[in-house]
Amino acid sequence: MTITMLASIFALFGGLGMFLYGMTVMSDGMQKAAGSRMSKFISIVTSNRFMGVLLGAGITALIQSSSATTVMVVGFVNAGLMDLSQVVGIIMGANIGTTITAWMVSLTQVSGDMLAVLKPDFFAPLLVGIGAFRIMFGKNSANDLLGNFLIGVGFIFIGLQFMSSAVAPYADSPVFSQAFLIMGKNPVLGILAGAIVTGIIQSSAASVSILQTLALAGAVPRASGFYITLGQNIGTCITAMISSAGTTRTAKRAAVIHLLFNVSGAVLFGALIFGASFFAPDFFHGNLSPVEISLFHTIFNVSCTLVLYPFGDLIVKLSGALVKEAVVKPGDEEETMEQRASKEEQRMRRHLDERILESPAIALAATRSEVVNLGRIVSVNIAEACDCLKAPEDKRIAKVIEREKLIDHMTGLLTDYLIKIDNLSLSEAQKFEVTRMLNTLTDIERAGDHAENIADKARYAKEHDIQFSALGLADLDKISQKAQESFSYAINAFEDNSLDEVIDTTKSEDQVDVMERAMRENHMRRLSRGECKATSGVVFLDVLGYLERISDHAENIAEYVQSML
Repeated sequence: MTITMLASIFALFGGLGMFLYGMTVMSDGMQKAAGSRMSKFISIVTSNRFMGVLLGAGITALIQSSSATTVMVVGFVNAGLMDLSQVVGIIMGANIGTTITAWMVSLTQVSGDMLAVLKPDFFAPLLVGIGAFRIMFGKNSANDLLGNFLIGVGFIFIGLQFMSSAVAPYADSPVFSQAFLIMGKNPVLGILAGAIVTGIIQSSAASVSILQTLALAGAVPRASGFYITLGQNIGTCITAMISSAGTTRTAKRAAVIHLLFNVSGAVLFGALIFGASFFAPDFFHGNLSPVEISLFHTIFNVSCTLVLYPFGDLIVKLSGALVKEAVVKPGDEEETMEQRASKEEQRMRRHLDERILESPAIALAATRSEVVNLGRIVSVNIAEACDCLKAPEDKRIAKVIEREKLIDHMTGLLTDYLIKIDNLSLSEAQKFEVTRMLNTLTDIERAGDHAENIADKARYAKEHDIQFSALGLADLDKISQKAQESFSYAINAFEDNSLDEVIDTTKSEDQVDVMERAMRENHMRRLSRGECKATSGVVFLDVLGYLERISDHAENIAEYVQSML
């Protein structure tokens, strides 16, 4: 191997590395910039599949990765934020959106002095320079989305230039000519080659661009290039298939829908091209240009969408036939009961899917929903704990304590997820929302702790045969109802961003404070008259304190909501 050949190999791999790095940087920057728009994503994509196609195409064109779009879709489905009928349109649109990259690469064929400014080797270094100066000396530093985007685009084109220069001297090599000749005659091998390369680098846009680099050197025969392009669309499904591992059956079906759509299109077009090669052999002589690859890539994806669009429901049904329901065997009843016991935790883990971290706005919305759900669980536990005071049954008390363990664990999961969101590039408003949500979580968890404390007091009273007077029980029932009301208003205010419910929370909390002081004074009078025992008095006063603190935490939550309105 000569030094010249070794240098070409280094240039090829270096160019590929710069290209892939540029794609990643540009994609990350665009995804973060699109975060606010993505918050409207789910609400817009309803049963209107055509709107799903447009949004899928638009978002993929924006973030320059159909794989990223599909992985996010799998995450949305796994989190229960989308259904399969919506998925079909988005996947179809994603394939159209990914063609933008190919057209960007086609700029390499621009010629003429007047249009020289459009050639990558002219403006790519300038883009990298501008982006680097923005990041190094700008106010936003590493969070400068435009700076990262410019660097990404610049590296894409510089990488392409390196690859093109490295391949050009070997365009007429027998290795290339023989390989492409075989793939041109055997559609299966051509499609397989495109799928494997795309699967390895996990980006159809990148593999199409590599093919265009070879085409620029005049090394890609027409038939071979067509088949490889078809295979590239299949290879991009690998990312979503890997991403669906360990998800729900519905999320797996979303990944399978992506695979079915792309395989169907490749088979259909592959058969048409193979047939056309016999009827119009002259058309398949010669080599493809980068522009022709872009044109074919676009025609292929748009045509597949038009042809398969009416069969969207059939593809959904077929995915259900391929991804079977889990069957519970006769001997699995006990395991199923254990799974039911942790149903809430499992559902939360699915809902807080890390794939949707690609869109912080949607991740925040999903987390907010789970914080509300946790608040509802704590509300149930508070009510159960208060009931234990009237009927201190061991099973009921144990149930409250077990539920508190689940509450603590769910709080930990939510806190970890919010920290992951906080580590993303967020707007100031989003950072403030993360902080307020973490504070809300703390107050919800503390309220849950007080519910457990009340249940412990009920158990203590039972074990020591402590009896409350009729007036004492009536007071506890009255203040517990008001404390529960206050906490419920606070969770409603958090869920609805409602100022009215913030006001209701504050009113209820004020009433709890008044009741707590009055009941404490009344109890001290009963003690002084000998109407209550000192042992029961300690438990009574402790429970009053726990209920008053639950109401305080409710007011804290309401204040967080008010600060965000």
